[in-house]
Amino acid sequence: MLFRQLFDAASSTYTYLLADEQTREAVLIDTVFEQHARDAALLRELGLKLLYTLDTHCHADHVTGAWRMKVAVGSHAALAGVYAAENVDLALAHGDRVRFGAHALDVRAVPGHTEGCLAFVTEDRSRVFTGDALLVRGTGRTDFQGGDPGRLYRSIHEQLFSLPDDCAVYPGHDYEGRTSSTIGEERAFNARIGSGAREADFVGTMRNLGLPHPKQIAVAVPANLRGGRPEDGVLPSVPAWAPVMTTYAGLPEVAPEWVAAHRDAVHLLDVREAPELEGELGHLAGVHAIALDELRARVGEVPTDRPVVLVCRTGRRSALATQILRKAGREDVANLAGGMVAWRDLGLPD
Repeated sequence: MLFRQLFDAASSTYTYLLADEQTREAVLIDTVFEQHARDAALLRELGLKLLYTLDTHCHADHVTGAWRMKVAVGSHAALAGVYAAENVDLALAHGDRVRFGAHALDVRAVPGHTEGCLAFVTEDRSRVFTGDALLVRGTGRTDFQGGDPGRLYRSIHEQLFSLPDDCAVYPGHDYEGRTSSTIGEERAFNARIGSGAREADFVGTMRNLGLPHPKQIAVAVPANLRGGRPEDGVLPSVPAWAPVMTTYAGLPEVAPEWVAAHRDAVHLLDVREAPELEGELGHLAGVHAIALDELRARVGEVPTDRPVVLVCRTGRRSALATQILRKAGREDVANLAGGMVAWRDLGLPD
């Protein structure tokens, strides 16, 4: 099974990608609205078909990317049915099973942080995705959204601590850079609920945390009850000058075919060394040439009347050139995907 752990620094949220390596069917757990381009690029680059976006609960600290991903790739949004949220295709409950290719995730209800918290367990019980119920050396808070410390204590002991000791724990958040743990570790060392802590110990601790409410709660909870759909239903703006695709590395790229059909609408900037322009791959007619190692000092020579498409042999050096121009304040820039090698392979005209 293909597995990736992704991170949103703004909310300290982990997003998890799981996929069947044969069928390429995939699921995403706890997507973040603002990380859509990253997640979509990873799916595209790995050749995956997203079947489901699974949310462990109705988040209070970030907006889910479920609706946005559904619009983009046709995936199905899944959330606990107790929330009765809008734009949810699969209302989950304890005992359900979510399949993708030859794999499946078993759904376990773990209420207490909120009334609708879920954990997702792989069929072989080697991994559990605990959301905000069980964290690395901690637990989710219990002071809003129907939270209940006694209920959370029982959820963790009955549904999570009942898993094998070597079952890997993947939490919904971590604020100290910890990526995972195991059930055995948390049962032994968790500061709130481990080391034989009794329910009264846990309840007393949770009722006296004195934490401020999440900064995004007033925005996030209503949005997540709409499945992540903005109130006005409008998607964030995208570059209007070209069908720019953002790579998993975060780079804006545009396809050679589009550039060939819109040569007059863009400024082509080749960042190869001068001898390469007359080499085996040649150069595009009318291209503006500034070698990469000179670009930072010559940024002022790049025209501002049209968007800029950066060119090199394979798209590697021009990717860096794209970053240089963006750091210099240019937003209307993109890398030519695949560079001159792709251009020649496609048989496009000079």
